[in-house]
Amino acid sequence: MSSPESADPRQVIRDHLDAAEVEYDEAADGVFSFSLPGEKKLQTAVRLDVGTHALGIHAFVCRKPDEQHERVYRWLLERNLRMYGVAFALDRLGDIYLDGRLPLEAVTPDELDRLLGSVLTYADESFNTILELGFESSIRKEWEWRKLRGEPTHNLEAFRGWLESSPRDQDGDQGE
Repeated sequence: MSSPESADPRQVIRDHLDAAEVEYDEAADGVFSFSLPGEKKLQTAVRLDVGTHALGIHAFVCRKPDEQHERVYRWLLERNLRMYGVAFALDRLGDIYLDGRLPLEAVTPDELDRLLGSVLTYADESFNTILELGFESSIRKEWEWRKLRGEPTHNLEAFRGWLESSPRDQDGDQGE
């Protein structure tokens, strides 16, 4: 039951994104797509879907990990216990998302700010850990390739600490 004071959630979202100077596409009525800028994860793609009863929020975090799936998924599930408004989820391909639902009555500028802030924080704070756990071998190979050829390693700086140490949990693969 909606009261006369209830604002159209679509308009609340438009107004909020405009006020935050977030560029967005509204491909269909009530379907908003945009990116949120981060620090560790430079861009987080977000989609808001205004449904009949709820607002759905979907944010892409990372593609399916290459390795250590159980460790990655366990870490994500443990994080879910401490999160507000959204939770980590997997699609049918194994790609990692943040996903949540909000009753339409709760779609207010303040709640949108909290929810989008949660998405931005969780995507950004989790990104390097997901990469370290799920793509360690690829990151290590890229680091070694760049070091051998004198290529820049600035985009791998976040991983320097463990990259310069001996390989973690590997079966004696000490080089060539």
